[in-house]
Amino acid sequence: MADNASPDNATDIRTAPTRTQDRPTEVTAAGIARLAGVGRAAVSNWRRRHADFPKPVGGTETSPAFALRDIEQWLRDQGKLAEVPLRERVWQQLVGHPAGAAAALRQAGAVLLLAHDRPAAWQQLRAAADDAELTGVLPAVLDAVLAARLGPGHPVRGLTREALAPSAALVRATGDLAAADGAAAAYDFLLGRHLDANPRQYTLTPPGPAALMAELAAVAGPSGTVLDPACGAGALLAAAGESTAGEGDAPATLYGQEADADLAALTALRLALGVPDAQVRVRAADTLRADAFADLSADAVLVHPPFNERNWGHDELAYDPRWEYGFPARTESELAWVQHALARLREGGTAVLLMPPAAASRRSGRRIRADLLRRGALRAVIALPAGAAPPNGVPLHLWVLRKPGTTPPAPQLLVVDTAGPATGAPAGRDKPDWQSVRTTAVEAWRAFDRDGGIEEQPGVRRSLAAIDLLDDDVDLAPARHLPPPAAAGGPAELARVRERLTATLARTTALTPRPDAAAAGPARWPLTTVGELARAGALVLRAGGAGTAPAGGAAPAVLTDHDVIGGGAPTGTLPEAPAPGPAEEPVLLQAGDVVVPVLGGGAVARVADDSTAGAALGRNLTLLRPDPAALDPWFLAGFLRGTANNRRASSYASTATRLDVRRLQLPRLPLADQRRYGQRFRDLAAFEEALRLTARLGEQLVQGLHDGLTDGSVSPD
Repeated sequence: MADNASPDNATDIRTAPTRTQDRPTEVTAAGIARLAGVGRAAVSNWRRRHADFPKPVGGTETSPAFALRDIEQWLRDQGKLAEVPLRERVWQQLVGHPAGAAAALRQAGAVLLLAHDRPAAWQQLRAAADDAELTGVLPAVLDAVLAARLGPGHPVRGLTREALAPSAALVRATGDLAAADGAAAAYDFLLGRHLDANPRQYTLTPPGPAALMAELAAVAGPSGTVLDPACGAGALLAAAGESTAGEGDAPATLYGQEADADLAALTALRLALGVPDAQVRVRAADTLRADAFADLSADAVLVHPPFNERNWGHDELAYDPRWEYGFPARTESELAWVQHALARLREGGTAVLLMPPAAASRRSGRRIRADLLRRGALRAVIALPAGAAPPNGVPLHLWVLRKPGTTPPAPQLLVVDTAGPATGAPAGRDKPDWQSVRTTAVEAWRAFDRDGGIEEQPGVRRSLAAIDLLDDDVDLAPARHLPPPAAAGGPAELARVRERLTATLARTTALTPRPDAAAAGPARWPLTTVGELARAGALVLRAGGAGTAPAGGAAPAVLTDHDVIGGGAPTGTLPEAPAPGPAEEPVLLQAGDVVVPVLGGGAVARVADDSTAGAALGRNLTLLRPDPAALDPWFLAGFLRGTANNRRASSYASTATRLDVRRLQLPRLPLADQRRYGQRFRDLAAFEEALRLTARLGEQLVQGLHDGLTDGSVSPD
């Protein structure tokens, strides 16, 4: 995503002071910890205990920096460096480079491209030259490779003899990494680590939206040329490159422009290595003010533009020919990007833009939206679920546009809302279900593009005549035009909801407990605690929150604390495993496990059944796995829910009440008596679930009747 920074302000390592080239590569305490595979506390302990630990060479008093070569030698002498992965050693050399991580990553990427495109030449050069000869010969070789792959005017600058002089160790280590992992995988790791280490500097397009945008653009057929005028780190072009092969024997050409010169260089290298069959043309400049591809007519344009930009060039670009649909207001930078995308398309080409939802309804943009509709340029608005891309709390939109030809289609607009299919349940998910989002969006767009219209699916998709949208607001938000699914079936559907509610009410009545068997008085059982039972082996305690999803593999759903408190199915998702390492194994539930929220959940405990078994245990949850020969799980869960029990085991030291599960008490009873209590607790759980279902059906019926009465599908009689 472009940040509209001027390329004139970008740092060029050729202008760096010579003295920086004499500085050693530095590493922080956190980097030392990663090198040795220990925590930062261990590094602090080494500094105190070992008088020969290297002294700081930079940084600050609270965050000192050390010479990487001295640290590596000390760790090697101590026998602590033997197992450090090559990737980690290369990363430490890169992040501690005296010219900065971005400059070092440019150098490493150029070397990886050389090793990828001309492996024999690289091996011969590396074997025949010492460090001084290697860094002296490399600039000319790298320039030739870069010019061949990236074309004249590419942004990978500063690979001079002087700039490469302090990088001999990095160059050789990068070559080793290319031989071990492959050049493309090595660069993916290094660039990914750099982007992750600077989250505030870059706004990235996640893989899910990027792949969806590329697929939407390819519905009309393969694209020979693809442009991203705000390419950022290149996620959209990389996604397009994976699904684009061009026509005939000609490879696809990927065009990108990015205002940040350093990021443009890193993106050019990423695309050259990641999409080797494509021609890559990336340029560093502010697109709206200095378009590098003014004569391009692309088959597809993909854009994740900067949102809410005020300094996009409103004053100096008033008479720009790109504003064919109207001059955007200062507050409508996104509509400037929409028109730029259309201006760079061939007739019939497709553009897909990731847009903030406000762009579909702001009054300042209504005239441009109206003209886009009248002329058949704007073809679809697709609402994504919240969390699809930054800012994650906002449900963003995708705009799909076609550049009108001599005979534009009848003005129609497809509106799609993927939020419902993405969640699958009213409670929602921690992350969108991208398979459902993709299926909903692509199937709707493909059918609409083929037939010029689409069968309506309430709450999900609808085809609208443009003339019906051309009112004073020209509001294109999908939610404003989709009938709610609750009233979709009219009286027949509402009758089915009523029947279910009636049956559930009858079941709830039958399950209503009768507390008429009073005991003689408060029980005086001998008590034990969960902690004592765990020490005796009667149960196993496990804390939730660990685990990562394997790359490209199936991952279990996560049972969250909200799921336990609300009695719902598992709705969470595991985070992706970091690129260099394997996935971390989560705690998986088994039938009969008892799950307890430890933070603000109140008196809650849930017994896992067959429908929950196999899910991963989420954060702020503790799992108790009882030995069935010693403990009945329903007896255990029931007594853990006692109010007085929870009060005794809770900490009120902060604003959030935290439960110490080990302090929870339960009576020492024979297994037969436990099962009597357990059956009673099981009946209470069934009654509780019936009450929840009754509430959901009642809300659905009430809202459906309101919707039906207000839209005329239900008669007041």
